[in-house]
Amino acid sequence: MVEQNFKVSILRANCISCGNCWGTCPKVFEQNNEDYHSEIVKDYRVKDNPGEGIVPKKVTCVKDAEANCPVQIIHVK
Repeated sequence: MVEQNFKVSILRANCISCGNCWGTCPKVFEQNNEDYHSEIVKDYRVKDNPGEGIVPKKVTCVKDAEANCPVQIIHVK
């Protein structure tokens, strides 16, 4: 069976708030208003964890966000 979703994680403590991820894939990533680090939007979070998400494979921009992160803290499986 083909996996229908991406598992996405962000090492938020290492985020430099450059904006690449939410600029590349705003459907999945946003800037946290308190610490200014990247987080996963609420619709895709796992157990309301801003650093973990399950995203449909049709939302392919998550792979671009992973590739464009200058500090390589976004991981997509």
